[in-house]
Amino acid sequence: MSTRILLVDDDLRLSAMLADYLGQAGYAVETAGTLTAARQRLRQPPAPQALILDLMLPDGDGLQWCRELRADPATAALPLLMLTARGEPADRILGLELGADDYLTKPFEARELLARLRALLRRAQAGSGTPAQVLRVGALELDLGAHEVRLHGQPRELTAYQFQLLAVLARHAGRVLTRDQIMDALKGHPQDAFDRSIDVHISRIRAALEDDPKRPRRILTVRGTGYMLARPRADESAA
Repeated sequence: MSTRILLVDDDLRLSAMLADYLGQAGYAVETAGTLTAARQRLRQPPAPQALILDLMLPDGDGLQWCRELRADPATAALPLLMLTARGEPADRILGLELGADDYLTKPFEARELLARLRALLRRAQAGSGTPAQVLRVGALELDLGAHEVRLHGQPRELTAYQFQLLAVLARHAGRVLTRDQIMDALKGHPQDAFDRSIDVHISRIRAALEDDPKRPRRILTVRGTGYMLARPRADESAA
């Protein structure tokens, strides 16, 4: 069965071209030209397995909808690729902070969009069809099969990309990983020497997991090198 993609963009010509291109690559693409139409589609089964969302739509702001999607448990982990004509770093960082897994600036090549979509889906579907595996680092648990994060047994919400990033750190708990090593481990996410998306996502993960994100005790920054998921403290049990 083809992977279902919902493409939300009011550029009808671009949408038709991308739907045809992605269809030839084996995806089942539905399109929506407004937020209203996109919201209606999400309420109807079967649910799309990934969302490609333009930020500038005639009846609303895609950034605000992204925030709403991440606040809803039903769509909190939906792989989401943002499209926008605004290419300033501040816009890109804002999109990532609000929950986008990746960000593509117009104009772009369809081949790049396809590569990024495939990378998103690989990360989101990692562990699919295999026995559930749980990574435990102290009170932190990552259920790789269910894509769930729990801290002291309580669920914490992360995007699909943030889950995979945290899983990379958890597999190497106690070791410092450079940004390059993290990007390599995530496989397929295009690297940009000026893209600080790793830093943005780390900040969001800290907000979900740390008692005080400004004074992190789990996800540590090693200045000039990278990041590390600290091994359990003596006062932190796994239960």
